[in-house]
Amino acid sequence: MKNAFKFKEFEVDQTGCAMRINTDGVLLGAIATKNNALNILDIGTGTGVIALMMAQRFPEAMVDAVEIDESAALAAGKNAGYSSFSERVKVMHTAIEDYTSDKSYDLVVSNPPYFVNDLKNPEYRKGVARHAEAVFFEDMLRSVNQLLSKDGRFWFILPVKQADVTISIAAEHDLFPAEIIHLHSDESKPEFRQIVCLEYSTSVIKHQNLNIYAARGVYTDAYKLLLKDFFLAF
Repeated sequence: MKNAFKFKEFEVDQTGCAMRINTDGVLLGAIATKNNALNILDIGTGTGVIALMMAQRFPEAMVDAVEIDESAALAAGKNAGYSSFSERVKVMHTAIEDYTSDKSYDLVVSNPPYFVNDLKNPEYRKGVARHAEAVFFEDMLRSVNQLLSKDGRFWFILPVKQADVTISIAAEHDLFPAEIIHLHSDESKPEFRQIVCLEYSTSVIKHQNLNIYAARGVYTDAYKLLLKDFFLAF
């Protein structure tokens, strides 16, 4: 693929995708986990990168991915089709609130739009990818509640404010945080994202901090360790 972003085991062509590969997505793809996950769902797959990372990390799993944007869904489908995981990754052009399945998912992941009620991006398709009304999170959690197995895990990444809102909504569906990873640009900066794991059981929440940079332009060892199986540079 001429314009592909090359990973160690697959390539991702971002042509036609409003939102491109970013740190949020690859970190979620590297961190989200569930023991013995056989059925995985990626909500809002975009380029398909998270779905492909899931397929690489869970070689026995079937990975379904949904995407509301038609051009992105087409691109993600092509990326999956060109990969060595093509028989295990299925991309569907649909909104999560319209998606139904006979299977229960062991692991659900999402890097959702997050500028809730903020000023809308004038470029429509990029706006769809990056902005969501509050009702989106309600719809997403309602769908997750219907699709997630009773011992399943739902992982997502969001800015702190939106993560707090999503955790509150999740409690209405009996989903509670088991792990929260607090992302910092470096150790001197406040957290700018949270990676959250929700489950159908309450327990002591496991908190972790992850710094991306050790110095200007220098990644931390923890960041490189997470992505060493994916990025050619590591």
